[in-house]
Amino acid sequence: MSSTSQKHKDFVAEPMGEKEVQCLAGIGDVLGGKLVNKGFDKAYVVLGQFLVLRKDEELFKDWLRDTCGANSKQTRDCYTCLKEWCDAFL
Repeated sequence: MSSTSQKHKDFVAEPMGEKEVQCLAGIGDVLGGKLVNKGFDKAYVVLGQFLVLRKDEELFKDWLRDTCGANSKQTRDCYTCLKEWCDAFL
């Protein structure tokens, strides 16, 4: 198991609130910009999609890849970040 990034740790340490989509692990400015352009401007909007997909790893990764062109590391980092946040707060 790879260690998580500081960005990941910061994200899962507290409630989501109005965090920008770029606060999600695996999502930088380029992918974040693509997500914003498609209406996913906040981390909680991406969380909503994650929950709609029933927290299914493959479905979520496929959605992220299709929506903003994320690579396998980025989709894995984002999935793990959201999953751990849900485990902590839901």
